[in-house]
Amino acid sequence: MEFNSLDFLVFFPIVVLLYFIIPPKLRYIWLLITSYYFYMGWNAKYASLILFSTCATYISALIITSCGRLGGVLRKAVLAICLIINIGILFFFKYYNFVFVNISFLCGKIGLPFRYTQFDILLPVGISFYTFQALGYIIDVYRGELKAEKNFLKYALFVSFFPQLVAGPIERSKNLLKQLELPTFFSVDNARQGLFTMAYGLFLKIVISDNIGNVINPILNYSNYYGYHGMVVAACFVLFAFQIYCDFHGYTQIAIGSAKVLGYQLQENFNGPYLAKNIKDFWRRWHISLTSWFTDYVYIPLGGNRKGTIRKYINTAIVFLISGLWHGASWGFVIWGGINGLYLILHDITKNIKENLIMRLKIDTTAFGWKFLTRIGTFFLVDYAWIYFRADGLREALSMQKHIFSNLSPQYIFSNQFWQMFGSYTNLLTIILSIAIVMTLDCLQYKGIDWKKSVLNQQIFFRWFIYISILFIILMCGVYGTGNEQTQFIYFQF
Repeated sequence: MEFNSLDFLVFFPIVVLLYFIIPPKLRYIWLLITSYYFYMGWNAKYASLILFSTCATYISALIITSCGRLGGVLRKAVLAICLIINIGILFFFKYYNFVFVNISFLCGKIGLPFRYTQFDILLPVGISFYTFQALGYIIDVYRGELKAEKNFLKYALFVSFFPQLVAGPIERSKNLLKQLELPTFFSVDNARQGLFTMAYGLFLKIVISDNIGNVINPILNYSNYYGYHGMVVAACFVLFAFQIYCDFHGYTQIAIGSAKVLGYQLQENFNGPYLAKNIKDFWRRWHISLTSWFTDYVYIPLGGNRKGTIRKYINTAIVFLISGLWHGASWGFVIWGGINGLYLILHDITKNIKENLIMRLKIDTTAFGWKFLTRIGTFFLVDYAWIYFRADGLREALSMQKHIFSNLSPQYIFSNQFWQMFGSYTNLLTIILSIAIVMTLDCLQYKGIDWKKSVLNQQIFFRWFIYISILFIILMCGVYGTGNEQTQFIYFQF
């Protein structure tokens, strides 16, 4: 079931209505039932994977807690078994074919016979998200930061909570699980904030992401880019940067909003990432829940920055390579992660050099011109890496890159052929104006201004003017897919 579907438009009000009608002590059970129903809308049999992962981490956590600090060996063994089980499931469904295809290729190069059984496996929706959420819980319990949850149904709800089940944010047990301990009650303010946030998420997805997709997908899909000028392909990747941001941010906003209506607070996943002043700042603002997860559960256990400069750079590279692989079983994703890791390493290496140059050249870093240049520079570094993320594999990414740079003629932007990629002036204006709106709102958020709260605090006539305007824009400018079917969120494939 998609957030931007008619099914969800019926499903969500029913869930909310019955949630606040039934006795408070039974509300979490209702949410658990509806969460599994929500997920089974994609593939009912894969709900068993969530249940199995839930049981494995639940039982492991109870054993670890019962052992106490004295049972060190047993606790480590239980943790290791739990990690192997969950990562093993993720490996089989997501990476099995990728790994053995590459092993077979290498063996063929050196003349060694190698055979394996290739499985035609449908990737379970959201498996990377709920697996990481469950793993974060068991690690927290092992570290003693959290006691094991004894109520199985409440823990099962934590793993499967439908607003953020499929594409995050990846919630921490110390946040969401603790909120699930007590029932929530209806609040008009929560309902207003939640519904307004959901409406903004639909605007990001339906008006911006889907409209951009209609422009760039015919060009970038199936190697069609060969028939277009390099500047058109380059422009497609600039647009793709906004497509993936608005698509993923839109999902997160709907998730946060729907949870808010029910009385739960999910963490923000984005904070004006394309306004970042450098690559390190970008990764503080993009996919925050995943970045913080890797920091806490991979980077720091590897030693972080505590074991010298070289080790810090190695740890950074490892984290970003794993992060790339987390997104998909493709060398393109691995290279994408590696490029971003290299950016961070180079940023750290050149930090003192840049500061000395700024001091010697007496550059005013508070000036608008400097801020603009650093942000544009960061955006294009990030956008270059998106080529490897968007392409269908490493070979196509390299081919796209070659095609762009072999036809890089800035003057082509002023030709009629360049602007024909948008199909019509209506599409062009819709995309430009909607991106301008998002970037303006991101600027306000970047400056610490809660623009949603400001809107909701206005007088009733102004508020309803905003509500009706958003609804009108979604209905008039939104894209609902071929045959009135909703388009899938990009991050559902991860």
